[in-house]
Amino acid sequence: MSSPSTFPGYFPVEPARSQLLAELWQHQLQAGYISAAAIQALAGRHHLSAVEVEGVASFYHFFHRQPAGRHTIYLNNSILAELRGFDQLQAAFETATGARIGTVDPTGTFGLFTTPCIGLSDQEPAALIDFYPFTHLTTGKVQDIVQQLQQGARAADLCDHPADHIRYTPPAGRTIFFAPYARGEAIRQLPALGPEGVLEQLRIADLKGRGGAFFPTHKKWAACRATEDALKFIVCNADEGEPGTFKDRVLLHSQPGSVLEGMVVAGYTVGARYGILYLRGEYRWLAPTLHAEIAAFRAAGLLGTNVGGMPGFDFDIRLEIGAGAYVCGEETALLESLEGKRGEPRTKWFYPVEKGYLQRPTVINNVETFAAATRLLQLGTTAYLQRGIPGSAGTKLISVAGDCQRPGIYEIEWGMTVGELLDLCGAQDPFFLQVSGPSGECIPATASDRRISLLDLPGGNDIRCGGSFMIFNRGRDLVSILQNFARFFKHESCGVCTPCRAGNFLIERKLERLQNGLADRHDLEDLKSWGHIMKATSRCGLGKTATHTLVQAIEKFPAYFAARFADTDNSIYRKFDLAAAVADYEKYKPKS
Repeated sequence: MSSPSTFPGYFPVEPARSQLLAELWQHQLQAGYISAAAIQALAGRHHLSAVEVEGVASFYHFFHRQPAGRHTIYLNNSILAELRGFDQLQAAFETATGARIGTVDPTGTFGLFTTPCIGLSDQEPAALIDFYPFTHLTTGKVQDIVQQLQQGARAADLCDHPADHIRYTPPAGRTIFFAPYARGEAIRQLPALGPEGVLEQLRIADLKGRGGAFFPTHKKWAACRATEDALKFIVCNADEGEPGTFKDRVLLHSQPGSVLEGMVVAGYTVGARYGILYLRGEYRWLAPTLHAEIAAFRAAGLLGTNVGGMPGFDFDIRLEIGAGAYVCGEETALLESLEGKRGEPRTKWFYPVEKGYLQRPTVINNVETFAAATRLLQLGTTAYLQRGIPGSAGTKLISVAGDCQRPGIYEIEWGMTVGELLDLCGAQDPFFLQVSGPSGECIPATASDRRISLLDLPGGNDIRCGGSFMIFNRGRDLVSILQNFARFFKHESCGVCTPCRAGNFLIERKLERLQNGLADRHDLEDLKSWGHIMKATSRCGLGKTATHTLVQAIEKFPAYFAARFADTDNSIYRKFDLAAAVADYEKYKPKS
């Protein structure tokens, strides 16, 4: 184990505690779990109590305090995995390994666990084995994989190489993100533009954040630049955890240079010297690609001292790997995680551009935003503004998955209609569309004339999209979809604030009543009421947006929900779940 002063990949300005997440990862990967001795050693090294280190380790679901098997398997339990045969896949793994979900087999060889979306929604059913991706799984493939692992094979040698599935880009000459890329083209524009010139280009193009908040990029960068602190940071949020979304995965795999170059541009513009790319734990298999690209940038003089031949501009980037916590996609929770703490959202007395990482001014943007900034400088604002529509310039990356013939990444010009996108992907009898993941917006497929744009006018015909479309056909059970979403938010809540902690639990139970044909109109009103309470009072974006889809679905599909009420004559939904009714007894009955 490296000492704090020599642990690789960290900047000299960072305190030793910022290395805690990486050190926990090292123990997890070496031993298969984080032992009590490891907790004590880390506590002593960082002058923390063992309880505090334990609190950090227990926050992230990829860290285990008990042995998790010589081979650790994570099955994706997102809604798209459920619809592609999750139950059969679970049964196949349990049979082949001898382990049950949440346990390790008697020999200690296999640990079998579930995890939310792993960013492979276009290639379900999928799993991570020793954090390597396995896609398009079948029962036969599972048996073969497990057998080879038992015989000594490495997951790294057996794993799949997920396809990028770039299904559509605009006509020749109009693509932005997947146009030919050469390192340094944007950086070479910087001496002529200067920091103020870069901000002006961002302002003219009206580049907005692509993580879902759509905040103007030039305003965020300008605010950070205006601070007088000599130490500033650039952070790339690559914690793409929204189920159904995988656009950042494709960019990081196929165009990592455009992302890194955008971080360099941001560093030059705001006066930062250090950049950190926070990669979600589910994507740690992408780390070698990113390390190689960072090394190539350094070799080309695009990172390090006098970047791009500009005297006095020193900037470098390191990689940080998360450990499984959706809430770390929230920018202040991400900052806490970077500092070696539990990924709990901060009380927002300050914006990150004022007091961010280590309480220093910090620009946080997501993967697509940095890539867009690179391409904008490469193309120039005139060419950039020729794409899209007035008020929504450029193109957008959208992850498309679900009931369609061609799942994958679609680069569309703003202004494309929902119907056009459904035609491109070969949607199959679409009924219910989930835009921007479970925390986004649900729309009926009949809203096919709505335009995908950056506009968000009350009563308008446009729809904003943070990055994904999940398509569900008429044969899918809408309540089951909402239950999956509710379980996801309940599991991923950090638990700090009561509205989110209690609200997600109560919503899941109310949906169970609805599923079992026991709910009535009062239950729907309760669901909407809790949704409004959580939106108004939750501490961070997870709680505020967790019920968006639920409330919208009740309002947009009233006939569907009315048919599920217990006081209707439609008895098809009335049922008694004996297993659920005796679950507490089975759990707590005296052992014979």
